[in-house]
Amino acid sequence: MRLDKYLKVSRLIKRRTVANEACDAARVSVNGKAAKASYEVKPGDIIEIRFASGTVKAEVLSVKEQVRKDEAQLLYKNLP
Repeated sequence: MRLDKYLKVSRLIKRRTVANEACDAARVSVNGKAAKASYEVKPGDIIEIRFASGTVKAEVLSVKEQVRKDEAQLLYKNLP
């Protein structure tokens, strides 16, 4: 699954266009490297997103095309 779509499905970022813009602005890195929106996400990847208010770091646990809102947090694990 593409990185921008994963960020939207997992609800780490609310909209796919916003996720795409964050990737274009190099505010999203995967495994320590800046990643484009087209990066193929796989379980075990470490995603780091830099927001104005801070940084979010998460490990990908699973990749699914569709999930319900209450199950979205099961796709990743927050890291310190």
